[in-house]
Amino acid sequence: MSVALVVLGALLSVWAYSSLGSAQPVVGVRQDVARGSVISASDLEVVRVGVDPALATVPADRLETLVGQRAAVDLQAGQLMVPTGVTQDVAPHKGMSVVGLALAPGQLPSQPLRVGDRVRVVSTPGQQGDVVAQDVRVFTASVVQVDAADVSGRISVSVEVAEQQAPELAARSASGKVALVVDAREG
Repeated sequence: MSVALVVLGALLSVWAYSSLGSAQPVVGVRQDVARGSVISASDLEVVRVGVDPALATVPADRLETLVGQRAAVDLQAGQLMVPTGVTQDVAPHKGMSVVGLALAPGQLPSQPLRVGDRVRVVSTPGQQGDVVAQDVRVFTASVVQVDAADVSGRISVSVEVAEQQAPELAARSASGKVALVVDAREG
């Protein structure tokens, strides 16, 4: 029995050693970084993991290239860094503002929205449902964030619009009287 345990221990040691040998040094996130925040060296760390070749990770030797860039998404401590996790682009752009919309089913297409989609936010009819052409306002925008539906089915969508249109769009959005139209994704 003791010989069998010694052999089993040796096999486990060989397996553990070979597993460490196939681990690759990649960049991991040391502490949470909010989307749009500048990434500092203290936010990142080098970790050794066995990585599936199908997974896109950032090799450890590229860590310094990430410092000073902005987080393209919320980065969570303990996750592996992916190449699309950083950007130099930040919203809102100069002369633009970001406005939040809380939209119920029927106020947006059933087709999933994507960041970067070109959209129009259209004011909807008043209490009696009458559509008066001169009261309809259309705001050209682009999607900067889409959250999952809440328990009531409402989806929060953040859109970037010209800064002079932002106050009016925010007021109309607060009334719940807007709908979202997705424009062509090509060209």
